[in-house]
Amino acid sequence: MLPDGSAAIVSVTRPDLEADEYVGQLWRVGFDGSGSTRLTRGHRDAEPDVSPDGRWVVFTRAEAKGRPQVHVVATTGGEPVRLTDAPLGASTPRLSPDGTRVLFLARVPEEGRYVPGGDPAAEAPRHITELRYRSDGVGFDRDRPRHVLVVEVPADDEPGAEPGASLPDAVDLTPDAQDVTSARWTTDGAGIVVTTARHAQRETDLRRDAVLVDARRTGEEGAGQAAPVALTDADAGSTLGVDATLPSADGRTLWILATDVGPTGRDFVAAQTGLYVLDLDDDGHAAGTPRRLTDPEADQLTGVLVELDGDPVVGIERRGAVHLVRVADEPTTLVGGTDVVTSAAAGGGRLVAGVARPGSSGDLVLVGDENRTLTDLSAPLRATGRVREPRELTAQAPDGYPVHGWVVTPDPQRYGDGPHPTILMIHGGPFAQYTHALFDEVQVLAEAGYAVVYGNPRGSSGYGRAHGAAIHRGFGTVDTDDLLALLDAALQDPALDAQRVGVMGGSYGGYMTAWLTTRTDRFVGAIVERGFLDPVSFVGSSDIGWFFGLDYVGDAADEGGAALVAAQSPMAHVERVSTPTLVIHSEQDWRCPVEQGQRWFVELRRRGVPAELLLFPGEGHELTRSGRPRHRQQRFEHVLRWWATHLPVPRR
Repeated sequence: MLPDGSAAIVSVTRPDLEADEYVGQLWRVGFDGSGSTRLTRGHRDAEPDVSPDGRWVVFTRAEAKGRPQVHVVATTGGEPVRLTDAPLGASTPRLSPDGTRVLFLARVPEEGRYVPGGDPAAEAPRHITELRYRSDGVGFDRDRPRHVLVVEVPADDEPGAEPGASLPDAVDLTPDAQDVTSARWTTDGAGIVVTTARHAQRETDLRRDAVLVDARRTGEEGAGQAAPVALTDADAGSTLGVDATLPSADGRTLWILATDVGPTGRDFVAAQTGLYVLDLDDDGHAAGTPRRLTDPEADQLTGVLVELDGDPVVGIERRGAVHLVRVADEPTTLVGGTDVVTSAAAGGGRLVAGVARPGSSGDLVLVGDENRTLTDLSAPLRATGRVREPRELTAQAPDGYPVHGWVVTPDPQRYGDGPHPTILMIHGGPFAQYTHALFDEVQVLAEAGYAVVYGNPRGSSGYGRAHGAAIHRGFGTVDTDDLLALLDAALQDPALDAQRVGVMGGSYGGYMTAWLTTRTDRFVGAIVERGFLDPVSFVGSSDIGWFFGLDYVGDAADEGGAALVAAQSPMAHVERVSTPTLVIHSEQDWRCPVEQGQRWFVELRRRGVPAELLLFPGEGHELTRSGRPRHRQQRFEHVLRWWATHLPVPRR
């Protein structure tokens, strides 16, 4: 957002099948009816941030097949100037309050590792002594920790302001940090608040602190003399896992997004991310302890956090929506209904938000008395006439619990009135939610002639902590009841064929898909994708396996634990499966490791169950959301091939 509130700078990104990458540019969107103007023309320009004086925009630019680097350009346009040459790429640039410096995050590799054009197989062995040493989408990460670096913005009359000139030196402000997850300038520009795990028990819990780092230039009073200062302190008893922070405009307050993970530091199951406020003293240090401002039982916050006229504004999940809420003495919903807010920015007393809807994958909305949509990026898709809008559905589980979801049916002009073959789709998480927003998975299936049923059973987020915690040590119990109740309610519609039903899902959804096929043979086919299928082998093979399965389903080493874990394990009941199954997995998935899918495929095949295994090289757990565009297309082709074989759509 420009500081005068006249326009916003947004990044518009799309998958490009020919390039097999995501491409996009920055656009300037005026609020006066002037429309949108392209600001940059790079291969992939993203993550814009505007200087407080409205003069500059910093952003990341990645060339074809390249790593993103920080660039700066005037808000009026012109030739961007490159500022960084981080060997593994840079992210999240933010301009200082005076507009003369940029902070950014970058992974800093150990000497001799991750060398461009080098031979990874010839590197020295990794000596691992910690439980956390790799992460999905990154790989091994202890030998390339993420740090905060700062670089000067060249003045107009300096050589660095010219394209092709030598790059300014970047200063690493957190050389001793294991990993920094977010960073924001303090209001006076003298410091940076970072989030990082620095406490003694960081290897065995999920706490993370907000830490103040000295960012004064060499020569400034006190520069380089102040050690990092913990604003929240796990060593002193803080139970927070801090996700993000935002210093207030007056410098007296720190807004914090965090999860309270309890005295053990591992009470994460259905723990609601909340908004906290921390008072600061004249030195910017903590003057007390953080106070929670949002309801720990009802409010699950997303990563949206901005300040508007002294009040924090956050995104809160609400029954398949994400509302934009101004938190004051009386919280005020600024964007509500079925809208799904994905981002927000404030400036000049105005607020804009990125909002997704049933017919839009995301547009810019000027928030006010009458929220005004400024863009229509999904218009070409809707112009095809093939976007199918979901119908909300509420069912009742056997114990009387309400279950919320949606059903989408194919175009009757192309596929008639049915009954249509039906697919039950199950989300991952489990503490996540399907939303009202345009969803490519559903649209592809509906376009091919399938009715799709999907929803948020117990275990999901967006319906309160009790809803999410209902499956703690009870995977495959009430969540099973909820999903089948939702499906049965949808099948009361004669447009859906109750005799021809398939099931599919990824991650936890892959778990539930496999689990359902151990409970019933009502499904004519199944697709188990990146599934959590064996809690026992998951511990140690997954990047979160050391705590996720142990806390969610139980520890087999505890008294009675083996029986408890087996009671929730699809692998322990695989002999019951007779449903033809397509197993989809990514070879570099470190969240639900590929061995989970491989073993499920083998166990089915050796028992005579029709099964196929589809493996994607080079992809991780996020294949369906951010994998290579061609891989995503190929996955859809295999999904449709599988359903065409086992759940064919009648021809008209």
